[in-house]
Parts: sequence; C-alpha cells; structure tokens
Amino acid sequence: MATHRTSTAATTSAPDLTATQARTAQAIVNIFETGAVLGVYGQVTLIPGDTGHLTYGRSQTTLGSGNLHGLLQRYCANPGARFGSRLEPWLRRLAAIDLTLDDDLVFGNLLRASADDRVMREVQDQFFDEAYWRPALRLAAAAGIRTPLGVAVVYDSKVHGSWARLRDQVDRDFGPLAQRGETAWVSAYIDARRAWLAGGRPDLRPTVYRMDAFRRLVDQNLWGLELPLVVRGHEISASTLAAAPPGCYDGPAPGTRTLAVQEPLQRGLDVRLLQLGLSQRGIDIRADGVYGQASFKGVRAFQAANGLPATGVADIALIAGLA
Repeated sequence: MATHRTSTAATTSAPDLTATQARTAQAIVNIFETGAVLGVYGQVTLIPGDTGHLTYGRSQTTLGSGNLHGLLQRYCANPGARFGSRLEPWLRRLAAIDLTLDDDLVFGNLLRASADDRVMREVQDQFFDEAYWRPALRLAAAAGIRTPLGVAVVYDSKVHGSWARLRDQVDRDFGPLAQRGETAWVSAYIDARRAWLAGGRPDLRPTVYRMDAFRRLVDQNLWGLELPLVVRGHEISASTLAAAPPGCYDGPAPGTRTLAVQEPLQRGLDVRLLQLGLSQRGIDIRADGVYGQASFKGVRAFQAANGLPATGVADIALIAGLA
C-alpha cells in the first residue's frame, strides 16, 4: 500500500509552520471530515439537509458546490488514471449538478473504487491543497495568525465554510486581533463559531464537536501542535502521519484467489472490483472492499439470476467476468 505523500504546499507555503506542524493541522481537519488522521480518500457521504449534497474524498468535496466535478475532471484528464474511462461519462451530470447522483449506487461505488488508485489520491492531495490549504494559509497570514493551532482553525473554517463572516463578527464584538493578541482572538473565534454552529442550520448543529476539539487544544496550550496529541480519540503522531491511508487497496489483483466468506474476512482490490461489477449489473451492494455477508448474498443473487450454482462463492471465472 502506498504511503501518504506530504504536499508541497504543506512544506513551503507557511513560514511559521514546519512540515510536521502543517501535516498535523491538516490531520485535525481530516479527522473532522472523515474520522481518520490521513483522511479516507474513498469516503462517500450524504448528510440529510446538507446543501452540498453528495460529498467525497479526503476533505469531502461536494456535488452541490461544483468542486466534485472539478476534482473528477482533473482525475479523468490524467493519462494514468485507472478509473478515468469509467468516470468520464459521469462528468456531464456532475457539471450540471445533477442531484440524482446523491443516490446513484454505481456512481458511489466508482468513487470508492477510484480511491484505490494512487493517481486519485495524488489528485485529491493536489486539489485540496489548491482549494483549501493554500487559501487558508493566505487567509491566516492576512488576519495576522501565525501559530500552527491558529492556522488549523482557519483551515477548518475554509473547509467547513463562513470564515469571513465569523472573523468579522469577532472583530466587531471582541476586537481586532492586532489589539487583543492572537491567542486571545483565536480563542474568542472558536467560542463564536461554536455558538454559530449550535444555533445554525440543522446540518451544522452536530458539527460543534469541531470547535470543542479546538477548545481542548487551546486549554492544553498546544498552540504549536506538539506531537503526539489526541483529537476526538485519534492519535496524531509521527507514526500515524507516516502510515498508509486507510481503506485503500493496491491488491490482490482480481483472479488471483477465490473469494468467499471466511475468518478473517477477505479484503482487497479484487473484492472491491467484484463488488463494483455486481453493482453495475443491478445488484444492490456497497463496494467497501470487504467480502462479508452482503458480498456473499450479492454473488449468490447474481449466480441465481444467470443460471449458475448459487454458492455465494466467487471463483476465478466469475471474478474474471465481473471485476
């Protein structure tokens, strides 16, 4: 499995942040967005009431904003994209912000599967750097915020939205950063943003945990984001930052083994591609890369519908026809 690559922006664009501090700030927001230190590149989410609608990837870019189209257009333009030809036919609907994609099982499975491609992970890193991280660094610099924790708060607001609105509110109600000092101002911003989230749209209210997590870091005086630290139960350390991204599979290749329910459960690229193939043929299955009971039932249903022995076991021939 490929290791996560540190982005160029994270190492060069913030003079007050070391490479590790920059990656730690990004990891905090990854945890907020996908529940993982390195982010879950294949995560597909649909939150009821979310104006962004379908969201995808390490930093959860949205269908509603048009950014999902931008991300996938960039991926498909890469000649090395393993799933480029499969995703390209969907670009027109993405550009039109076709909200029926929210519930399209095949499209969601294609998104999950494409995260197994190193090219997709690299494209996501580049895209999210350009769309969120670099602009956050510029916003932080313009506001006079230099501490790693302060930059992380700005980055979270860039990803989550409404930075300028809350910044102006804090300037008005608490006083500008130049007068109050960075740590006091950022602390006041965290409190103001929490209150705004708690009293805001129904889909925003459950996200107050983001500010609660920042409040704990402030209370621990971790302005330098010194490692190791724990955010929402996740360890951020040198080892977790150097780990492989979760839920991504580089193998086994399809057809190199028979797939069946067993202990421990079989996981991998071959399972994911089999599940994707089943969904493209009308089987209701989520391509999570794990051969469990849903895969067993899906394979058995496909076998029964096609005059094959309904064993629920995917042999080499069946895999070759589906994956």
